Amino acid sequence: MGRYTGPRCRLCRTESKRLFLKGDKCKSDKCPINRKRPLPGRDPKVRAKKQTDYAVQLREKQKLKKSYGMQEKQFRLTFEKAARMPGKTGETLLTLLERRLDNVAYRLRFASSRAQARQVVLHGHVQVNGKRVNIPSYILKAGDVVSIHPAYRTNKVLLGALGEYEKSGVMPWLSLDVGKCEGKLNIIPQRQDITDMADIREQLVVELYSK
Repeated sequence: MGRYTGPRCRLCRTESKRLFLKGDKCKSDKCPINRKRPLPGRDPKVRAKKQTDYAVQLREKQKLKKSYGMQEKQFRLTFEKAARMPGKTGETLLTLLERRLDNVAYRLRFASSRAQARQVVLHGHVQVNGKRVNIPSYILKAGDVVSIHPAYRTNKVLLGALGEYEKSGVMPWLSLDVGKCEGKLNIIPQRQDITDMADIREQLVVELYSK
């Protein structure tokens, strides 16, 4: 499966939103969003045209897809899975994205970005209920325990990422034991719990894929 290897800050500028793709830089004054630079490829002197409904829906999908570091095919399959499940499709989609192993590893401060968390998972450093799982798209269930393999627990990158726990903790549906490098998905997150995605209008994604 293809993977974006270009400048990640460009993705944030395109969406005019901080997507937290580069770890600590996204939280600092160095983030390009703070500098209010013009959108990539657009002349700042030219007034932007009013967006069509389709363009608005597409941008919303792109924001969500890029935030979780996914390719179109994988994102579409996740949407189709959400559409088959009970409840509101948009909200179900968000909870599925949050329960991906690479995302939970990121939320548990095992990595400073989702891209980094994906690599940690792919290299076999993450365990689920005591067994190694190297599939970033693995969907966790309530009660699953996610831990770091003992051989990786002294890694400087991991220890640096775990340092963020003291500053901002973890999401309310998760718990973390820093000493054991072990976390748990206590409950399935609800839409209102995903606070850093509060500005995402997931219903527009549903409307886009329903055409």
